Amino acid sequence: MNTEISSIRQEYLMTSLSETDMDQDPVVQFQHWFEQALHSSIDDVNAMTLSTADMQGIPSSRIVLLKGIQQGQFVFYTNYQSRKGRELESNPQVSLNFYWKELQRQVRIAGPVSKTSAEDSEEYFASRPLESQLGAWASHQSEILDSRAMLEARFEEIKQKYRDLPVPKPPHWGGFAVDPVYIEFWQGRANRLHDRICYQKQAASQWLRQRLNP
Repeated sequence: MNTEISSIRQEYLMTSLSETDMDQDPVVQFQHWFEQALHSSIDDVNAMTLSTADMQGIPSSRIVLLKGIQQGQFVFYTNYQSRKGRELESNPQVSLNFYWKELQRQVRIAGPVSKTSAEDSEEYFASRPLESQLGAWASHQSEILDSRAMLEARFEEIKQKYRDLPVPKPPHWGGFAVDPVYIEFWQGRANRLHDRICYQKQAASQWLRQRLNP
C-alpha cells in the first residue's frame, strides 16, 4: 500500500502566476480567483479547511464553508459551543486553506478571528433553509451522541415545536470573521517548481508582496 501511495503523480501544467498580474490587495486578488473558481464547475467552491488550536497548541482541522467577505474579512458560521467554537474562544487565531484542484490552485489565509455582530448572524440564519435552521437547534455539536436515533428524535421534536412559527437563531450559534494578516497564492507548475506569492500585512494596513520558493 505504501508503494502505491508514493507512486501517485500529477503534473501541473495549466498556467503560471506572475506578480505583475496580481492585485496589490490580496483580498481583491482572492475575489478574482474565487470568481474564476465559481465559473469552473467546481463542487463546493466555498469549502475551506479551517485549522484551530487549543490552549496547549494542539491543532485540529475541518472543512467549513465560506459565507461571505465583509470589509476584507472572511466570514463563516458555526455553533459557538462546538470544539472549534471553544478553541476560537480561548485561542482566536486561525488558518484557512482553499484547494481548487480543477485549477491547480490553493490559497492559504491566516489571522485573528472575532465574532460577527448579532445582527449579521441573525440575518444569515434567517436566510438558511428551514431544515438547516432546525438542525442548528437539534445538534449539540461535538458532544458525545449515544445514537443516531436520539439526534433524529431531537430534530423531529424541534420541527414540531416550530411547526407554525419562524425558527429563531439559537443563542449559541453565529458567525466568525477572520481578519487576514497573511495570504498566500499557490499555482501548480511543472517539475514541482510551483509559483507561490504571499502577502503579509504591514503597518497602516499595507501589504508586502513576496515570491516564495516552492
